[in-house]
Order: sequence, then structure tokens, then C-alpha cells
Amino acid sequence: MSLISAQHISVTFGAANVLTDVSLAIHQGEIVTLIGPNGSGKSTLLRAMLGIVPLASGQVHRAPDLCLGYVPQKLAIDRAMPMTVRRFLSLPQRVSDKQARAALARVGLGAMEGAQMAQLSGGQMQRAMLARALLTDPQILVLDEPTQGLDQQGEAAFYRLIEELRLETGAAVLMVSHDLHVVMAASDRVICLNGHICCQGAPHVVSSAPEYRALFGLGTQGALALYQHAHDHVHDGGPAPAGPTKDAFGRTPTDPHYGHNHA
Repeated sequence: MSLISAQHISVTFGAANVLTDVSLAIHQGEIVTLIGPNGSGKSTLLRAMLGIVPLASGQVHRAPDLCLGYVPQKLAIDRAMPMTVRRFLSLPQRVSDKQARAALARVGLGAMEGAQMAQLSGGQMQRAMLARALLTDPQILVLDEPTQGLDQQGEAAFYRLIEELRLETGAAVLMVSHDLHVVMAASDRVICLNGHICCQGAPHVVSSAPEYRALFGLGTQGALALYQHAHDHVHDGGPAPAGPTKDAFGRTPTDPHYGHNHA
């Protein structure tokens, strides 16, 4: 039984179709990562599944009494407004000092209880939001680009923490990520979105695509280049693209620099 599922959902903003006929299900204990180019609807899909944005069609089903923990992409804090980390953890529902300390310790912020939210670094802010999400004992954590703005060391540390939390709590994780060089190691399933689901599967299945083999595994530059690929693989049993597959830079396999980013 799935914790949360989308069945043929579509989302429109005005006359623009943002998502079209998207179906997916998240099960207990699995880590599912959404990838795709900017504007592909990744964050919209998360918000649609959470009920934050309305559906044009389709349905979202949640398990009875499902408890979700949501970490948004970013949180704007007015630097003129004093708010400690401890106070933040009690919004909108007050939690005990013992609960707050335990949550902060679990995410590596044990000494930051009295710190001002506006003074936290990017990594500390993400961990504070994660601590707040954990206070609900979620069955599923929903993370919208949780490592945006972090350096590689910070990204790796955050993903290690997510994996530890999954092992400890059994919670599922649904997240949006641009960090393709760790997505393949950190995910059980990868879904490539571009207004619709282009391809999905276990990391080793996704990585077998020609676009992935050409562009992935060259460090951050090569991994991020995958985000620019044109999705010219087969959709819904359609015909294979004619001619040789091009990489994100328009080069064919006969080019000696095919799949390499020397920028």
C-alpha cells in the first residue's frame, strides 16, 4: 500500500500546462528523487501532492492519518525580527524543550537552540527546517531542493543525514534535487520530469540511458549537464529518435568531445 499517490494529475497556471497526466506512488521506507530542468514542474508536483496547489484533473490519494514532514526550498526570515531556533520549532504548534533539544541534536544543531534564525548559514537553516519537520514523527519527508546553495561537502553531509533518518524511522523520502552526482547514490528510485514523466526507475536503470552515460560521472559539471538534456529518448512506446543521439551540447558520438563539458 502506498503512503501517497498521484493518479493522472495535471496542473495549469492560467493558460500554461505545468504538469500533464502525472502518476506516481511513494511507499514506506523508499527514497524517491525528482529531477528535471528548471521549469519542469518538480516543485509544483510536490505542492500538488501536498494539496498546496489545485489540480486541473486527476487525484491525489493519501493513506489514512498520513503524517507528512515538509521542508520547503527556502524560508525568508526578516533579519529585523528576532526569532530563535527554539521559537521556530514551536511554530505553529508548541513543542516541549525536551522534544526540541532531541530534534536539534538529531540534525546536528544541538548547540544552536538560542541562535537567531536570521543568522544561520544555509546549511544550518536547512537542518533547522528538517528538525521542525521531524517533530511531527512523519511517515514521509517531502524535501524541495534541500541542499540548494550548499557546497559539495554540505550536500554530502545532508544526504547522509537523510539516509540515517530513513534507516532509523522507516520514513519515506520524496525530494527534488539538482545534485545529480549524489542522487544516484542516495535514491532508490529516480523520476525525470519535464511537465510529464519522461523516464523513471532504479538509479542503474536511469543511468543506462544514452544521455546519462554520455554526461554523468564527470564530476559536478558533467552531472549538471544532464539537466540540460533534451529528453530525446522514447516516450510511451513511440519511435526511437532518428539519427545519432546528441549530447547536451549538440555533439554526436563521432565527436571526440561527445559528452564532455570543458567549460
